Amino acid sequence: MYATRVSLSSKLPITKQVSAQLSRVAAAHYAFPTCTASALQHASVTTPSPRREFSSTSRASLREFFPEPEHNHAIRRTDTAWPHPEFSAEDMQKKIFFAHRDPKDLSDRFALFMVRFLRWGTDLATGYKHNVESPKTVSDSNAVAGTKAYGMSESKWLVRFIFLESVAGVPGMVAGMLRHLHSLRRMKRDNGWIETLLEEAYNERMHLLTFLKMAEPGWFMRFMILGAQGVFFNGMFLSYLVSPRTCHRFVGYLEEEAVLTYTLAIQDVESGKLPKWSDPNFRVPDLAVKYWNMPEGSRTMRDLLLYIRADEAKHREVNHTLGNLDQKVDPNPFVSSYKDETKPHPSKGIEHTKPTGWEREDVI
Repeated sequence: MYATRVSLSSKLPITKQVSAQLSRVAAAHYAFPTCTASALQHASVTTPSPRREFSSTSRASLREFFPEPEHNHAIRRTDTAWPHPEFSAEDMQKKIFFAHRDPKDLSDRFALFMVRFLRWGTDLATGYKHNVESPKTVSDSNAVAGTKAYGMSESKWLVRFIFLESVAGVPGMVAGMLRHLHSLRRMKRDNGWIETLLEEAYNERMHLLTFLKMAEPGWFMRFMILGAQGVFFNGMFLSYLVSPRTCHRFVGYLEEEAVLTYTLAIQDVESGKLPKWSDPNFRVPDLAVKYWNMPEGSRTMRDLLLYIRADEAKHREVNHTLGNLDQKVDPNPFVSSYKDETKPHPSKGIEHTKPTGWEREDVI
């Protein structure tokens, strides 16, 4: 037995994986003397096949990956800067759905084209495929019924969610930063736009942090996010300087795609295609419970996806509405008070929503 092990080690390079396997086999040999040399030989020459890893988290660890930090200082916790508004379960199921705003001019058509191009690149990067030859796009009225996810597992959905949310937090921060600097230069108020845009970026980052509690991106995924963020940030920066209205319309169409994506994920959970997330023992991260104030008994993965989809639908409404306003003089209707509070009007909640945005004459 010992001679066989020496001869094998002299002929084959010993990697860390092989060394670990040899240690396990040796331990088994001393525990069970019936272990033969053939078993050791098989273990030493069998190496894992190389593959490109999007995530370094094992398939069995699709729960909270990063433990809560332990501190010795006096601070107990840091509360969120923007508390999340209360969303009722009934409103999230009945008032949130896929919708598409038809483009009305060249600016809208260009924004929609860029979203379709970005969707194509994201699908290619994350390996997201469908079981139909021609997946529906945001311009199709029956996109949810016609677009079916193909071969999506919990890990594949997490790959897509993490990549999308790492990019989705960029537009609000870029727009808020530029409007902040613009207000300083002109020495005038911004009429409430900055707060909503920064809150949107913060909300998207909370989505990302929640999913990061379930999976840790691998080196390839981190490299993709780094490149995508660099390109997307600079593109949004230059575009917002040229046409803020087009950028808001672009984000509105982008959020339409996000609502479609999360709707399909919710359907997969409800149909039992994602058994790990349907497991009664699965729990969402504590970060999500605190941020969304998720009630006891409504802390499943399906509930979490409903909250996130509602957030994306709200961003869709906000950006389509901002794209309808005069970018320089109109106040932000989502943080304004109205003369007649009894009439439906924009707000931070989802009590009165318009998926395609509020028209200027309806709010100004």
